[in-house]
Amino acid sequence: MSIDRETTRTAPEELQDLRTPLRGRDAELAFIEARLDALDRGEGGIIRVEGPVGIGRSRILAESAAAAGRRGTRVFEGSADPDEQFVPLGPLLDGLLSGEEPLSDAVRLRDLATTPGQRFWLLQELGDRLRETARNGPLLVVLDDLQWCDDLTLLTFNTLAAGLSSHAILWLVAVRGGSVPSGVRTTLDRIRRAGAHELALGALSDRAITRITEDVLGAAPAPDVLRVARRAEGVPQLLVELLGSLREAVTIENGTARLPAGPLGPRELPSVVRRLGQLSEGARELVQTAATVGGPVTVALLAELLGRSSAALITAVRESLDADLLTESGDRLAFRHDLIREAVEAGLPLPLRQALRGQAAGLLPRGTTFPDERPGASAGRTAPAGATEAGKAGPGDATEADRLRTAAAELAATAPGPAAEHSLKALELTPPNAPGRPRVIAETIPLLWQTGRSAQARELGASALATGGLGTEDEARIRLALARLAAPFDFSEAARQARTGAALPGISAGVKGRLLAMLAVGLSMAGEHSAAERAAAEAWETAAAAGDRSVEATLSTVRSAVSFHRMDLTEAFRQAERAAALADALGISTSLWVPEALWHALLSHTTGRPAEALAAAEDGIRLTREQGRAVATRMWLMTRSRILLEAGRLTEARADAEAASATTDDPGPGNLADVTLRYVMMRVALHTNDQQTARMYAAQARRMRTDDAPVVRHFGSWMLALMADSEGRPDRAMAELDEVLTSPAADRPAYAGLVDPADAPVLVRLALRAGAHERAAQAADQAERLAALNPGLTFLTATAAHARGLLDNDLTTLVRAVRLYENCPRPLARASALEDAGRRLAATRTSEAVPYFDTALALYARAGAERDVARVRRRLRAAGVRRRPSTPGLSSAWPELTAAELRVVRTVARGLTNQQVAEHLSLSPHTVGSHLRRAFTKLDITSRVELTRLAKHRDSGE
Repeated sequence: MSIDRETTRTAPEELQDLRTPLRGRDAELAFIEARLDALDRGEGGIIRVEGPVGIGRSRILAESAAAAGRRGTRVFEGSADPDEQFVPLGPLLDGLLSGEEPLSDAVRLRDLATTPGQRFWLLQELGDRLRETARNGPLLVVLDDLQWCDDLTLLTFNTLAAGLSSHAILWLVAVRGGSVPSGVRTTLDRIRRAGAHELALGALSDRAITRITEDVLGAAPAPDVLRVARRAEGVPQLLVELLGSLREAVTIENGTARLPAGPLGPRELPSVVRRLGQLSEGARELVQTAATVGGPVTVALLAELLGRSSAALITAVRESLDADLLTESGDRLAFRHDLIREAVEAGLPLPLRQALRGQAAGLLPRGTTFPDERPGASAGRTAPAGATEAGKAGPGDATEADRLRTAAAELAATAPGPAAEHSLKALELTPPNAPGRPRVIAETIPLLWQTGRSAQARELGASALATGGLGTEDEARIRLALARLAAPFDFSEAARQARTGAALPGISAGVKGRLLAMLAVGLSMAGEHSAAERAAAEAWETAAAAGDRSVEATLSTVRSAVSFHRMDLTEAFRQAERAAALADALGISTSLWVPEALWHALLSHTTGRPAEALAAAEDGIRLTREQGRAVATRMWLMTRSRILLEAGRLTEARADAEAASATTDDPGPGNLADVTLRYVMMRVALHTNDQQTARMYAAQARRMRTDDAPVVRHFGSWMLALMADSEGRPDRAMAELDEVLTSPAADRPAYAGLVDPADAPVLVRLALRAGAHERAAQAADQAERLAALNPGLTFLTATAAHARGLLDNDLTTLVRAVRLYENCPRPLARASALEDAGRRLAATRTSEAVPYFDTALALYARAGAERDVARVRRRLRAAGVRRRPSTPGLSSAWPELTAAELRVVRTVARGLTNQQVAEHLSLSPHTVGSHLRRAFTKLDITSRVELTRLAKHRDSGE
């Protein structure tokens, strides 16, 4: 019998199938045996085995390797994996450098593979090693799943296979049939031109099906069993799994296997369940929905059933095609095999299958049939006679448009994706000259924005304004929608749209109140605090006169930000809590600025309560992801990156910032990204001594210095100052801060132009280095004022003591700051105070400084702050102490990894895919990949096989 590698990858009990006879592949095996005979005579070459998923490619390779081994031929076996495509040359190196007899000098080859600019030397040395090995006897190099190989593996394979054609090396590669990436197709074309032999695996013969059925069931199949077996259409993997699912139902009488009378229910198949589980949530839902519809289905119908646009399904469709679950059938999608469809549908509860079919029935043309619940049934139910084809309602159908708008409003709070689709359909049904069309546009823009389609939303609004002929009320509503859209991306544009709309004559008090509220938001986010306060007061008065409560949560957030600027953190927290409570009570669909709770999390973080902030951020990410609010999710990710940075979790902070960057659809400069993720990436790069990345974000900071929003300019100035300080240029650093420190006090950010209370000691230290004692004193005074105004916040007291201790070079004050920091979960700030106290002690009492340096070193090492670790180790060496940095709180078996990387590594080592790891650890696949890449680099490994082996060795010794 023949099964494919997918069947054996994760289920050990299925490996037993490899010991059963291989059926129906006699001709293919005979051909390979002939090529092995030629190899024994010194003739190399290339054999390409091709076929669809489940056809038995991997089994052919395994049998061929075994046959070569029996001859005494040296065999190297490698295979690619879709989750390891970021490992350069991983599949080939894994085959050549692992096993009982790896290729010589494996370490040297791995170093060349992972070192930029060494590709030429890698090819040379790898070729030399293979030639040298082939002189001592023939070689068989097996490479499975070529379609998942990285670019370097493909290049190396086709280069070496052609260049070593005169040597006794036989290359046996397998590739999935059908569509493959362009790089793989190029490789296949090259080896074909080089004379590669091709083995295309087709469906098994009826005789082979009969013999496999007998092998699996242990008896000759009766006609009814064979009829079911033939439904696998000669695909070995499906056949074996289908027969395996029948074992309990089959009865054996007189040496014949028979099925009971009556229909068989739908059955899940292990390989289908596994492949379905490896899909993203969106692709999995698409495949499951398609399974309930039955036959070939249009993307438009799937989009309607899923409540999304066709464009939003691009990634999910491509993923399902790549997984070989679906295939293109003309202008429709169809299942690769009907057994796959049945297996997918069998995994859904019956009520859900029936509900989806009922929903589809109302959208399909009259006479459309649905598949029966029984496998193999050709007839089914028919769509209701009154059903019409999707999208056939004529333009101008005002009743249908109103129904869709009502449905969109009802869905907006919990399912903005379907709500946006309903609103778009209502817009399609509303003629261009209809009086109500601008209102529908104004309703659609926020829904598109919330679901991550910001560019489409902005284009819709801009087109409406450019068309002209709008009444003032309609224009005001559209400008309100555009102000909401711009708020996270372009603070000044949000304020401009809101100000322009509020100035329109004759608009209703309700709309004007909302526009003034958005004006206050834009001004507040831009850092124009005085103007924001005035706009908020006018908005409150206008909304109250109109009896409109929808702006209360938004205005409470603005009031909180104003109080924060005034250093009244008690009032800032009170207003932030009120804003979050109002947003919950009023419903998120009425909120003007989403999400209000995000500001509360930032406030908690800035005042030394990162655990509370982190919990809020994680709840926000989970909830907005569940609701499909892409923009809000991205805002939460950016916020969490700030929190993780100050919590000393640098790797995780960088991963969140990268994940937020990867999902961008900014219709503007991305101001919120400027003051969160770009700031975080710059800080992480400086702490980890990644100068190249730091310089890249310094270039972004120079752009930020020209932004219209004062707060963005201030962040840019601080980033450039930190960069200059890291380069040993304190004078330049202070010059970068000139604009911030001399800007009008009314709009200057809190903490004398800094972005966090912990920056006060940094500024004092920087100013003292530059000889700017007056500015150092101003920073210390400001920190003490903030602490005095908020006596209940220990973190602020600690930063004030730290700043004052630095200014006065006073050991007692620095030691007091260290003790205060012990109760604050801000490890980088605490480590900095420990280092400063140790530095002060080292001047006169060297031995007493060592414990301070040791603790600072441990905190920096735990955070992954490599640059700070190196600096403190230099201080210890100056004190006569040499020791490796400690890693308290981390596993002693994995000193190289952060806690986040270790969680990912241990989960991956259990055999889970990136997608499964992401679901298990509540992370994004992007974050998992980021952690895994860094772990591979730190551990100096290139494959999951090595990782699993290393995990077994290290964890068993703990």
